Amino acid sequence: MPIREHEFSRIGLLAELPGERLRLLSDRMRRHQIPAGAEVLQEGDEGERFFVVLSGMLSVTQDTRGAVAVLKPGDYFGEVALTMDVPRTASIRALTPSVVASCDRETFDEFLRPLFSD
Repeated sequence: MPIREHEFSRIGLLAELPGERLRLLSDRMRRHQIPAGAEVLQEGDEGERFFVVLSGMLSVTQDTRGAVAVLKPGDYFGEVALTMDVPRTASIRALTPSVVASCDRETFDEFLRPLFSD
């Protein structure tokens, strides 16, 4: 199922994009249904995708620090590995059934990297 632009309206980061850019980005993102308990990312893995949370709650943990945060709709993750070209800095696991949207590195570089450059 394609991502609709209005689904991004709660994501503050994406609100900075002009309407046409947001439409193009939404066309290139993929929707993922994540069951409760499923791991989305593993700390230390190579980062190839950027994610935004559309629904549900996900936990953020680090090997050295344990639980770090809980992600909710409107939050995003995966940007550190892509902007800094480092392995994943945390693991992400769904606490509840969740829906996330993701894009690949090329799409991230074209549409989103400039939002992290300040």
